[in-house]
Amino acid sequence: MTAAVVDSGVLYALFDRSDAWHPRSVAFFTAHAQDAVIPLTILGEVGYMLDARLGPGAAKSLADWLSRGLVPFEGLLPQDLRRMTVLMSKYPELGFVDTSVVAIAERLMIDTIATTDRRHFSGVRPSHAERFRLVP
Repeated sequence: MTAAVVDSGVLYALFDRSDAWHPRSVAFFTAHAQDAVIPLTILGEVGYMLDARLGPGAAKSLADWLSRGLVPFEGLLPQDLRRMTVLMSKYPELGFVDTSVVAIAERLMIDTIATTDRRHFSGVRPSHAERFRLVP
């Protein structure tokens, strides 16, 4: 597999064993951690979801896992923010986090997104490819 930009749902499911996507998320990260790129923009959302759904302190396991350096991070550049405003206008159903995933994928020329959100990402037409390949 080539590189993939990771969305919140897949990263969340990695830590929630009761999530339907947990087995696929574990398999994805086991096989492709070195090919995954985690946008910094998803981390607050994932941490919040972990603590809200699994209890206070659940995000500690996320921080511990991330601190091992298995998966690289990618921050936003000014050009990403400009692209996000265009994407939010074109796809009003996408919010800040989802458009940041798209903008980072476009900038890095990555056509694969690791996501549980098939509904939103399947309708996006990236600037560098005909469509995104959605995994796992």
